[in-house]
Amino acid sequence: MEDPFEGIDDALAAARVAWWRADAPGVGDDGRSSAALVELVQTLTAITRRIDAVQVQVAARIARASRAELGNAGLARQQGFRTPTALIAATTGATMADAARKVSVGEATAPRLTLTGEPAPAKHPAVASAVAAGAISIDAAAAVIALIDRVAFRAASDAIDDAQHTLVDKAAGLSLSELHKVLQRAEAWLDPDGVEPREDDLRAQRGVSIREDRSGLLHLTGVFDPESGAPIVTVLEAMVGVQLRLRGDGPRGVVCEATDAAPPADDTRTVSQLRADALTTICRHMLDCDAADQPTGGATIVVRVALDDLERGVGHGVIDGVAKPVSIATVRRMAANAAVIPCVLDGDGEILDFGRSRRLFSSAQKLALVERDGGCAMCGVPPGMTQVHHIRWWSRDAGPTDLDNGVLLCGRCHHRIHDDGWTIGVRGRGVRAEVWFTPPSHVDSARTPRLGGRARRDFRAA
Repeated sequence: MEDPFEGIDDALAAARVAWWRADAPGVGDDGRSSAALVELVQTLTAITRRIDAVQVQVAARIARASRAELGNAGLARQQGFRTPTALIAATTGATMADAARKVSVGEATAPRLTLTGEPAPAKHPAVASAVAAGAISIDAAAAVIALIDRVAFRAASDAIDDAQHTLVDKAAGLSLSELHKVLQRAEAWLDPDGVEPREDDLRAQRGVSIREDRSGLLHLTGVFDPESGAPIVTVLEAMVGVQLRLRGDGPRGVVCEATDAAPPADDTRTVSQLRADALTTICRHMLDCDAADQPTGGATIVVRVALDDLERGVGHGVIDGVAKPVSIATVRRMAANAAVIPCVLDGDGEILDFGRSRRLFSSAQKLALVERDGGCAMCGVPPGMTQVHHIRWWSRDAGPTDLDNGVLLCGRCHHRIHDDGWTIGVRGRGVRAEVWFTPPSHVDSARTPRLGGRARRDFRAA
């Protein structure tokens, strides 16, 4: 029987020598004198991996002694744990995931017995040899094993054996994140027919969520498949690269004419902040763009501010679609951008009407209705997800295309109004007008009107 502790004494002796070299005077002062520190890390890693190799063997034996068919006589239950993973996690102070990883690697690299009781090699012999020798980490071993098991029934055995040896050799010199990139390419090579279905799965998971927290920060969380994400990554990183070159963090090159002026010498933005600013620049460009095929549908940023506040330089403004109020300084800054309309309101907020001279509401009218409704007047979704609808229908009721006959509704609420028998009324004029929705009797037998629009959702001082 092989000694599982073989090599640990030698690794420990090498670590002691490396420690004393690294602890010598002057070591660690700069890169030229600190090679001993790298040697110390290497020897400590060798010890850790040797011990981990023993731990996974023990984990596999604990799992076998706790197998389900033993019931309450199993080791884990005898020790007061439901599973061997829970026993290992509690004993070692590791997470359940770490414990499960040890068990899976141990079972995949331990010698097996055939049905006749004859010894058989490990399920993954190349990985087993690398783990026992301390050549690869347990995390790397688990990643290689997971890939091999995943494609085992879809790839030829000789191709799997070849891939296993290649991946073990690669893993010995790569970080875990680098290894995962290699594994993705290996999976495509081993299972070419599975690439497209995996792409379909990734594409189905794409999405962007937008959330505003209580402090006013907007959180954009995006998940993209490779095809959708590639142009995003390429453009953002290119724009960040330009900014880094301008401030001297990288090799200088030709700067795009569309790039803003060179950042000041004291520009201390992080790469993450540069990406955020790049995304903002892209979206501002889309709002400024006058191309006929641009997909924003004429969307415009509207910043609302009281005339008195703007003149005195005090108070605040509100950006449509964003709950957090902004300072007057921010209002003035945003108003200098061509893609932003500063809407300065007087006391009454009177707005022009267009009568029946046209059927469709104009962009100016929609912006005015955004002032009054804030978005869908019924459910409150942002203005960009709404359309203007006639309260009294254009064809059936000869309703005019006037602001007091218009209302912003999303598609769902529009169908709800028409299909379920709700009625809409507007009380007052201008941006201070109130939109009221009266439910049908089957929703509310008393048919009590319900306030909607900005009057319902905005804070207005008495």
